[in-house]
Formats: sequence, structure tokens, C-alpha cells
Amino acid sequence: MKVAGFTFIRNAIQYDYPIVEAITSILPICDEFVVALGSSEDDTENLLLSIGSPKIRIIHTQWDESLREGGQVLAVETNKAFDAISDDVDWCFYIQGDEAVHEQYLPNIKSAMTQFVDDSEVGGLLFKYAHFFGSYAYVGDAPNWYRKEIRIVRKDKSIRSYKDAQGFRKNGEKLQVKEIDAYVYHYGWVKNPQFQKKKAKSFSKYWHSDSWIDAKIPEIEQFDYSEIDSLKRFEGSHPMVMQTRINNQDWEFNYNPKKKKESFKNRVKTLVETYTGWRMGEFKNYKKI
Repeated sequence: MKVAGFTFIRNAIQYDYPIVEAITSILPICDEFVVALGSSEDDTENLLLSIGSPKIRIIHTQWDESLREGGQVLAVETNKAFDAISDDVDWCFYIQGDEAVHEQYLPNIKSAMTQFVDDSEVGGLLFKYAHFFGSYAYVGDAPNWYRKEIRIVRKDKSIRSYKDAQGFRKNGEKLQVKEIDAYVYHYGWVKNPQFQKKKAKSFSKYWHSDSWIDAKIPEIEQFDYSEIDSLKRFEGSHPMVMQTRINNQDWEFNYNPKKKKESFKNRVKTLVETYTGWRMGEFKNYKKI
């Protein structure tokens, strides 16, 4: 069984992406790793090279700035990395530049890939998600956070990144997947508020027009984390690759879990989910088998 990791990135230093941590968190169970590096205004390439692994192969890409609807350019860049993976690979492990996998899950992940490698009905593997917000101490617990997503797929040309690269589909249809006992930790909402503000404004252009951005995103010095609706304290441990970043946190985030700002609709959804395990109106970009 051969496994390839893949991702895309651009301006990782400028927007403080933990791309090194993302890659190195899954590199031990990958035989190769393809990075689609978009043309950057910083030294992202040397940052990637500093990992120093012969497994890593960088392909240089140019982002299509005209793709300004639904985050489509992110899927396009994901597909460029996916298509560059060697043909003899069995499983392709996708990770985004603000995600990481705890080392405790690597044995489970490798075991699942081995178990299903010869089962052609299984097109991918489904992961649980923990979305950190504001600091490394809190995770989102409101129903608007997605709970699960596909992060491992077969090396199959008919599989494509879907919409804004959240998941994958095969010939436009939802993939049949097996859920595994592993989490992806999403750190996209954990960084110095100055970097978060720059990232929010930059990435909005891949969903909205300049006029929308000017109207909706004010010229502020720092991102305002205080508007979050509902968080809970994170009780687990972080991946070892994240520890230096966590130790170097240079901003304060204060939150009182007892003073949530959930809408009535979300409170009802949370109540139903607590007692039944069912999330009302949840979008599932996959078919569990």
C-alpha cells in the first residue's frame, strides 16, 4: 500500500498558516507528499523546504484571480496537487494549511487504509473535526461548524475537490466512505488578531466582489473574536507538532462558556443533538457505508 499526502498553500508566512505543522503531522504515514505552491509574496517556498524531507515535492502554480464565486479557486488548487500524485499511489491524504492530525490517530488511520485498500466500494475515509477558535483552549460547539469531512480518497481521476475544497466527489456524486476513529484539528480561527484580519480580507475575494468586501469588512486594526456565538473548553491534547506555536501564542483570548450568544434556532438544534445525536439540517457531503 502506497500513501501520498497533498495540500495547497500560498503566502503562508504573510497570513501565519501552520503549513509546516500540517504537513509534518501526517508525513510519517505518507510515502510522498505533493504541495501545490501558489505564487507568493513571501518566502513560503523556503519555509516548505525547511522541513527537509525527501518525500516532499513542490509544484508551482498560479491562482486564477478571476474565480471569485464560492471559493472555487481553492478546489482548483487542490485538484492540481491531487493530479500531481504518482499513479501507483493507493490512498491520497489531503490536509489543508490550517489543519493538523494528532499523532495518536496515525495508527488508526494507517490501519483503516490497510483494511479498506482492496474494498472498491470504499472511495474515501471520513474524519471527525474539532474547530478551534480564538485560542488553542476552545473549540466551536454551535451547529454551524461541520462535524465530519473526507480527508483520504483513492487515487482516482474521477474524484474531484468539491466547491471550496471542503470535501470530494466522484463524477459529481457523493463519495461512499467509511468513518474512522480519528480527528482533524482545524486551527484556521486561531492566530494573532492582526493576522486573522488580514487573512479574512484576503480570502474574502475568492467568495465576493470588491464592493462586497469594502461594504462588509471594515478597516479595523484587529479581528474581533468576541462575536463568536458558542464555544466549549477543549479537554484533550494538541499534536506535538503544534506545541511550539502554542507556547508562542502572543495574544490574549478571554471567553466565558457560561455566557453564550446562541440564537434561539441554534439552541433548539443543540438541545435536539444533545439528546438524540442528530443534528438538524446538517449538510453531509458523503455517503457513509
